[in-house]
Amino acid sequence: MTETLDDIDLQILRTLQKNAKLTTKELADAVHLSPTPVFERQKRLERRGYIKKYVAILDPEKLDQGLLVFCNVKLKQINRDIANAFMRRIQRIPEVTECYNTAGNYDYLLKVRAGNMRQYQEFVLNKLGEIEEMGAIESTFVMSEVKQSYGISI
Repeated sequence: MTETLDDIDLQILRTLQKNAKLTTKELADAVHLSPTPVFERQKRLERRGYIKKYVAILDPEKLDQGLLVFCNVKLKQINRDIANAFMRRIQRIPEVTECYNTAGNYDYLLKVRAGNMRQYQEFVLNKLGEIEEMGAIESTFVMSEVKQSYGISI
């Protein structure tokens, strides 16, 4: 059963999505409460899993990782063992920043970062290409980012 969050909890979550570096006092000011109840609410939201973690969002261009590719992956065959082995392997590949199990023509969707086309080619040949169960891949290269949001609508 899903717990119901009140308006203040939701306001705390919305505010933290925009800037997780706020101090407790700044967060309290933003939601019009005193720091102690805001601190307690934030800790409760963390304990209950509404807040998974706090991260710094880096600029991939500045770190020579400006090529963004969405890679659809189809395995030759799939069963629990093959799927688990594939997911374990993908977890260890740093170029893959996100991986989703999908329904449809492909089994997985990978979000891949590389510095340039040559690095992506090496990734495909030397990392994906070593996976025996790999059936097919289809790469979609991002030309420009239109919208990127790390938050969810609440």
